Amino acid sequence: MGEAKFVSGSPMRHIAVMTSTASIGLMALFLVDLVDIYFLSLLDKVEITAGVGFAGTLLFFTTSISIGIAIAMAALVSRSVGARKWRRARRHAINVLVYGILIAFTAAGLIYANMDAILSLMGAKGETAEMAKAYLRIVLPSMPFMSAGMAFSGILRAIGDAKRAMMLTLVGAAANAILDPILIFGLDMGIEGAAWATVFGRGSIFFTGLYSAMIVHKMIGRFHLRAFWVDTKTITKIAFPTMITNIATPFATAYLQRIISDYGDQVVAGFSIMSRLQPVLFCGIFALSGAVGPILGQNWGAGLKDRVEQTYADSIKFTFLYTLIASMILFLSQNVIVDAFKAEGETALIITFTCTWLTWSFFFTGAQFVANATFNNLGKPSYSTYFNVGKATIGTIPFVLVGAQIAGALGAFTGQAIGAVFFGIAAIMVAKNHVKKLFERA
Repeated sequence: MGEAKFVSGSPMRHIAVMTSTASIGLMALFLVDLVDIYFLSLLDKVEITAGVGFAGTLLFFTTSISIGIAIAMAALVSRSVGARKWRRARRHAINVLVYGILIAFTAAGLIYANMDAILSLMGAKGETAEMAKAYLRIVLPSMPFMSAGMAFSGILRAIGDAKRAMMLTLVGAAANAILDPILIFGLDMGIEGAAWATVFGRGSIFFTGLYSAMIVHKMIGRFHLRAFWVDTKTITKIAFPTMITNIATPFATAYLQRIISDYGDQVVAGFSIMSRLQPVLFCGIFALSGAVGPILGQNWGAGLKDRVEQTYADSIKFTFLYTLIASMILFLSQNVIVDAFKAEGETALIITFTCTWLTWSFFFTGAQFVANATFNNLGKPSYSTYFNVGKATIGTIPFVLVGAQIAGALGAFTGQAIGAVFFGIAAIMVAKNHVKKLFERA
């Protein structure tokens, strides 16, 4: 079947290769989201831009669940690969896949049934809420395709095939990007056209992933209900805290969006633009957790403790350098961004303020992602849950509230960044200590 890929060679090189290939795929998806909102902003209707912002925040919950499944997939499969237990790896692959699809159906159904109440709670009103609902009604049913596609990506990364994992997202992004202008403008479908383009993109990811994992690598074992029930406990032990961990981030985003919604649609529109633009530049940070996980998992499975420690340290260094470069790019291009989106008034102010003062906080967000990968792949997934839930609550609510009282919407954004700093520092320290104790116990 092959050899474990990450148990030899430079850990920093593995981090760079895995993160860069994952980044390209994620950047493609994030670019499509950015293209969506760019084309919709050309319709010159702030309610549409704001509505997509609310819908995007809600969809962030569903995407976070899918990412949690992918991380669980990578963690379980990479450990088996590192230990050269390929039959167990294929069994985990099919069972996590089925588990993820069932979770996706359940989550999508619950959100769809309670869409009005959730959007109202988030602060969406009037025509802005109607625009959000028009988008969500089309995209939400495609969540199982997204979850399965992300799970396939987790399999490919676990066995070290970063190139094909990247291709999954590139194919989906290409399909979405091609269809966007055709459906939005060519067929005059507006926001619903953008939604259907997203659905077709997700379908492309699913079928490409299915071919790569099942046909190319033969990593999908046969499904047996009894084996599935036996594995459910193991899967849940990793997947559930990982999903809770990932859901915490969009919860914090939703809370922030609820606070800033009181300042009007222009502020929400500015937030919508930046929430799609920043992931494009910081895609390496978002990719880091999933990219580092298999490297840690394989080396732990192989009993190479020194390489686990070096991988963790190199990941923090990588995060710092990446954040520095991406922050400078956003700072220098802020006026171009304002002009490109024809942003005015408070929308433009949100863009320039964020690009100037807040992007540096992504280092601490990235450091927490590295810590999460360490916890998820080295036997302490609950730690990720504690830190992410803590950041989404203690590290967000009081900071955003105080910031909003002091300086309005800009203060709310600043408060969120400050909270990220505190929790990022704490996560770095605890993860480093966990790695050290892991060595001592061995």
